[in-house]
Amino acid sequence: MHGMSFRTASEKSRPSRRTLLLAGGAALTGLAGTGIIVSAKSDEKTAEKDFGTRVGEFNIARSKEFLKPSALYNKTGPQSFAFDDENRLIYTLQLIQGGIELPGERGALTTGSRRQYGDMCVTRLDFDGKIRGHMYLRGFGHGISLGVEPSGRRTHLWIEGDADDETGYGRTVTRVPFRDGEVLDSTDDGVRHQEPLPGARATHPAVDLESRRVLVSFREGPERRYAVYPMDKFRKGGHGPEHELADVWQRDGESFQGCALYGDHIYQLTGSPYTDDEGENPPSGGGNTYVAAINVQTGERAGRQLVTAAPDLEFREPEGIAVTLSGGRPQLCVGFSVKSGDRRKLTVYRFTP
Repeated sequence: MHGMSFRTASEKSRPSRRTLLLAGGAALTGLAGTGIIVSAKSDEKTAEKDFGTRVGEFNIARSKEFLKPSALYNKTGPQSFAFDDENRLIYTLQLIQGGIELPGERGALTTGSRRQYGDMCVTRLDFDGKIRGHMYLRGFGHGISLGVEPSGRRTHLWIEGDADDETGYGRTVTRVPFRDGEVLDSTDDGVRHQEPLPGARATHPAVDLESRRVLVSFREGPERRYAVYPMDKFRKGGHGPEHELADVWQRDGESFQGCALYGDHIYQLTGSPYTDDEGENPPSGGGNTYVAAINVQTGERAGRQLVTAAPDLEFREPEGIAVTLSGGRPQLCVGFSVKSGDRRKLTVYRFTP
């Protein structure tokens, strides 16, 4: 039976390459827990079931632009986004662009170095696409997904943490406050790192605020898996996942681009950018962006559909999936990275039940 585990600063014996660049760092702290796991895989007959255009609770055939192409604080492409419906805000993650020197660094780093170290920029947008704040996160991860937990005008972000120096992907889950203009290190005092399951790597969290649950996508060996936790118990430690599920949808060669949790379903996004007409993913073929759903209770497949929204984008890379309740009913949203001059922008399309 799996459970969450402690890892203290003294147990983190491998020094980070970042210590060569930063003036200093603080110790890590951890949480611990155990719990019961529900693990299930669906059979191939379920894969052949005709779900029509529905994926989980949403109709993927009906799409509408939610966010026009909007610039982020850095020029690099978006990796993920999530909603603060209370304040009508969108938070996005992207890798820090090359050429920026932040406090404590001995010079400007390249984009490749930022990727390796797991350095991210958070941009806060309003629903009109205007930038309303930013912060930098160093040593956290790649940012494939995130969760947003607002409380009045204060907001906490659920993100991956403790980036692996070899891959740049996080190995833990952290919950940090958003503070406009701040630079936060994964090793700073007060950043609490929780290992969701022993041996987990490439961890990516998301949250369902309606049911107050945390979803964690992670790799266990060659396999991607999902774990679902009660949010409040996860924060306090001492509790394992309510459900642990296999990824029964992603196929060989597909790029994982994010996950979300809502109701009885986990939603996952896969796909890659358009290529030219001679490439493997030309616009004329409709792209290869797919949304799929997995039933949390049973682990069975609950639909998979090609996303045909925004077919005329010149550059169309799927980047992030999230649910918003801002329209009075749930809307599943998919983000695309688009090119605009020397930078990337984020555009978001929505699907209703």
